[in-house]
Amino acid sequence: MNQLYSCFLLAFMLLCSEAVVAQTPRPTPAEHAEAVAKFQQTLNAEYRNPQESPLPPEAREKFTGLAFYPVNYSACVVARFVRDSSQAPFVMPTSTTRQPLYQKYGELHFTLEGKALRLTVYQSLDLRQKPGYQDYLFIPFTDRSNGHGSYGGGRYLDMRQGQILNGYAVLDFNQAYNPFCAYSPLYSCPIPPAENRLPLVVKAGVMSDH
Repeated sequence: MNQLYSCFLLAFMLLCSEAVVAQTPRPTPAEHAEAVAKFQQTLNAEYRNPQESPLPPEAREKFTGLAFYPVNYSACVVARFVRDSSQAPFVMPTSTTRQPLYQKYGELHFTLEGKALRLTVYQSLDLRQKPGYQDYLFIPFTDRSNGHGSYGGGRYLDMRQGQILNGYAVLDFNQAYNPFCAYSPLYSCPIPPAENRLPLVVKAGVMSDH
């Protein structure tokens, strides 16, 4: 009887796990294409705006839009989120002498191109104190496209805590963007930590201009 109950319990847990994954809101290809188009339009609008753009004035005057990889639906994946905020805050290296404090928020576990991968999610201690950014999460990463199609220093992804549902989140590399220091040395940009180096080429998101 105990063995039968154990088998039933295991089967029930597997079904529950599959149900959670099924409820994770991975967009359809059409929804995804629309979301990526909106992301690209918003980002281009920011780069045209003198109040938000990292581009020097002369570059902004000639700006016609960022270079993006073609929309890649396979680079939009469902990731399992593992919460982990037990580590002490640390100084994340930057492209300058600035020393911002970050804390590990958790990890995203996912599969891309058949490879089991992981990215650490961070939270800025400074932004956590600013209205509107208390739930902001930061995912800096590098991959093997850096310097060969994408910016050599790596790229960033943003996330909000509310995007994590039932321990899962949609991770879309089509929304990866360059740090501001890719466009001007006047900016101080966090350098992606070694633990966020992906061992494959990610052809999605913003490309390099050079």
